[in-house]
Amino acid sequence: MIDTLRQLLAPLAPLYGAVAEIRNLLFDKGILTSTKAAIPVVSIGNITAGGSGKTPLVDLVVKQYLSMGITPAVIARGYKRSTSGVQLVSDGRAILLQGREAGDETWMLARMNPEAIVVVAEKRVAGASFIMQHFTASPPKVIVLDDAFQHRQIQRDLDILVVNAAAPFLDELMLPTGNLREPLHNVTRADLAVVTKISPRHDGSRHIRYLEQLGIPVVSTRLKPGYPVRIEPDGSPGRNDRSLTGKVYALAGIGQPENFLETLRETGMEPIGSVFTGDHEPFGASELSTLTLKAKKEGAAIIMTEKDYSRMHDDLPFRDMAAGCRCYYLPVTMDITSGADLLQRSLEQVLRQ
Repeated sequence: MIDTLRQLLAPLAPLYGAVAEIRNLLFDKGILTSTKAAIPVVSIGNITAGGSGKTPLVDLVVKQYLSMGITPAVIARGYKRSTSGVQLVSDGRAILLQGREAGDETWMLARMNPEAIVVVAEKRVAGASFIMQHFTASPPKVIVLDDAFQHRQIQRDLDILVVNAAAPFLDELMLPTGNLREPLHNVTRADLAVVTKISPRHDGSRHIRYLEQLGIPVVSTRLKPGYPVRIEPDGSPGRNDRSLTGKVYALAGIGQPENFLETLRETGMEPIGSVFTGDHEPFGASELSTLTLKAKKEGAAIIMTEKDYSRMHDDLPFRDMAAGCRCYYLPVTMDITSGADLLQRSLEQVLRQ
């Protein structure tokens, strides 16, 4: 169905690319202008649609600044959230919105970094203005923009491009036929590239060579799964389970769910079934109820991504599922395999600008 739709929309791809090029040209010539924020800005984004490991990188950057004693403020769009406009997700002391109100990835970032300020805003300039007005007594030292490579209305002091080693980056086509958000040559706007999801199957070497030939410094990373976290009947996270192996049902609403299955197998689990939906899309109550019955019958656990947990944790059908069988989410962190010093120096340099 998806392939058929893409074939039907294929004639629109050149138009999409042309519009993106004209827009970039207008910014390059100063006809469309970018606003300078009051504090330094780090942008993290990609040139393709779909899961690239961008959120784990935002989490890593935020944690690096916190480890320096620097309070960062994250501004995200909050994709698929139920709210609109500028919303304060976390003030660095408490989380003020639920997952669906903030967007699953944004709420997850706030939960994993309780000392960081987190805001959702479709317009990043409005988000930055809100932060400086709201935190006048103790403003953050740096803004980290989530998914903002194409959001050129706000100037950035460090532009980080995220590239998925497992994706056909160099052979990708323009939307809506492929996943390119803009023509590939625009990667040259990046100050730094982070190649993610490197694995024995996908070493990213071709992507890295291409980026380095363009003079873009490269940091290489892989995603490292943590221990599964048991979900309590009330939807709250419980203890880590270091011994979870054997039969599981996988539940995921992410860009590349097949990668999740691969990760489960690598950690000793045996997926015997799965329920997948579109990226950020909800699961129906009947789907969750049916999955619960299957898991109980097979004596299997249900395991999901942390992003899916973040989106569903306060929903009644989800809590019914957690009460009816063993349910877990799998946390994932980013592990730098090369270029750690480069990333650290780049983040520190931003603070001196």
